[in-house]
Amino acid sequence: MDGLMSSMSSAPARDGEIPLLDLGPYLAGKPGALDALAAELRFALENIGFYFIANHGVPRAQIDAAFWAAQAFHAQPLEDKLALKIDQHNAGYMPMRGNTLRTSTVQADTKPNLNEAFFVKRELPADHPDVLANRRFRGVNRWPRNVPGFRDTVLAYCQRLERLAVSMTPIYARALDLPADFFAKAFRDPQYTLRMTHYPKHEVLVNGEFGLAPHTDTSFMTLLPQNDVPGLAIRTQDGRWIDAPAIAGTFIVNGGQFLQRWTNDRFLATPHRVINRSGGERYALPFFIDANIDVPIEPVPTCVSADRPAKYPTTLYTDYMTWYQTRNYDVLRPQGAAPADA
Repeated sequence: MDGLMSSMSSAPARDGEIPLLDLGPYLAGKPGALDALAAELRFALENIGFYFIANHGVPRAQIDAAFWAAQAFHAQPLEDKLALKIDQHNAGYMPMRGNTLRTSTVQADTKPNLNEAFFVKRELPADHPDVLANRRFRGVNRWPRNVPGFRDTVLAYCQRLERLAVSMTPIYARALDLPADFFAKAFRDPQYTLRMTHYPKHEVLVNGEFGLAPHTDTSFMTLLPQNDVPGLAIRTQDGRWIDAPAIAGTFIVNGGQFLQRWTNDRFLATPHRVINRSGGERYALPFFIDANIDVPIEPVPTCVSADRPAKYPTTLYTDYMTWYQTRNYDVLRPQGAAPADA
């Protein structure tokens, strides 16, 4: 056990190792703030893959309400949660140990993750054309019946996080030496997912068992509000695992595989993991956002050249996420069925 724990250990981040970006001047429209932030973002995503944002405009009370909603959902009896079991659109409840990260390029042979989660997508009406067509990842959300205020609280939080994420896309554009409005059309009706995760307390770690095994996200951008209970660790480019510090009032932000593909590997999708060593319960609210579902994901013009040809084929959200979900989400496969080939 001592050897196992040392192999899973991580060190505190060094001062300034994960950059802190102040959005205040930019959101207030201060001249020059956009390009100044773009330079900071460029450094963060080319070298670390994670950064904090302060003065983001999301009220503390709204963040607290979202954490309340996560706790209230997971406090329900298991049968009530299983009635909302996750579907092919990635909406609903995933039970404890319901997924195994087989697509990780960081650590193989991990066990099913020691967490349970409730997934929320964009709220679409039952008569929306994509819903009527049963289009993948464009279904209706699943809502608990016995948690008063849950739906309204969660939808308001998702809408606020969507506005924040979209407001940040000009920073990404300028960081890539593109016009500030380059991503505007692509993010007019973005795909997003809120993952309301519960990590139970556990006393003993089994080899290969994590709250969430080492992985990279799939997203263009992931926003995670600060958590009073630690557990998130990030792998640096030199191979160290560092604990993400808790900076009051901030979100920690990272890019994923879609951002990596958009930028032809210029911006990082950095591995991270979760181990709940707190002795108590831990809740987390990662918000993943991507472009409109029909937008082809291909390298932007400033990231390809004769000397730097495109490394990935053009990708569509539905195709990539279908592959990812089939590989990793054990709960969606028929009992006894093997995961799809990588």
